[in-house]
Amino acid sequence: MVNVLHFTGVSVVRGGTTILDSVNWSVDDDQRWVILGPNGAGKTTLLQIAAAFMHPSSGQAEVLDETLGETDVFELRPRIGFASTAMARKVPGNEKVLDVVMTAAYSVTGRWNEEYETIDERRAQRVLQEWKLDHLADRKFGTLSDGEQKRVQIARSVMTDPEILLLDEPAASLDLGARESLLQLLSGFAQEPNSPAIIMVTHHVEEIPLGFTHVLLLAGGQVVSAGPIGEALTATALSETFGLNIELTETDGRYSARAL
Repeated sequence: MVNVLHFTGVSVVRGGTTILDSVNWSVDDDQRWVILGPNGAGKTTLLQIAAAFMHPSSGQAEVLDETLGETDVFELRPRIGFASTAMARKVPGNEKVLDVVMTAAYSVTGRWNEEYETIDERRAQRVLQEWKLDHLADRKFGTLSDGEQKRVQIARSVMTDPEILLLDEPAASLDLGARESLLQLLSGFAQEPNSPAIIMVTHHVEEIPLGFTHVLLLAGGQVVSAGPIGEALTATALSETFGLNIELTETDGRYSARAL
């Protein structure tokens, strides 16, 4: 068990507004975390720091044994897999799916003058097959459905065998079938012993895949509850997080919630 992320008193203030407030959080390499909270809770900001795309205003953030502000983030970022809607917008719509995944080797979002080896293409093809995307290898990224684009983004994020995988709302905007297909894939990946630590942001407990082990509930930039899912994900904690009286139910490892 190796620690891959450690936040101590991490705060982020922008324009006089506190987005994160003294967050203490630690993630080990065998853990799969889901971050839950309402809009404006600070979830994406937390993930941006974990991805080394943002520095805290105060406190200390250690990612893969490197302290942000004291390390070269351009050397650190290739060790981190990151999939988000914002990242997807940077991918040229006419880029082939195979190339979208393969360009992760150079941390770019479109092919230019890079030179790839046969091993890069084989690795990209294998990743596409693992995420059930191999039949789309020659399709243009811009012609894919939302669900397909999200899976391509995840495939791209695991292309370089990252030491930590960050997923920002991977199931957002998906229909029921696409969501469940994605969650099945994420569940299988999360339960593989060689998979990296995973941190996934979502708004809904229904989107927590099987195999995820821990949860962090965030509201107003502060941690409401954090720890193993069976202990930290409770109706009381959810009610405090979302400001409603919420009922939580669990069936065969999947969760659902509704307001009372």
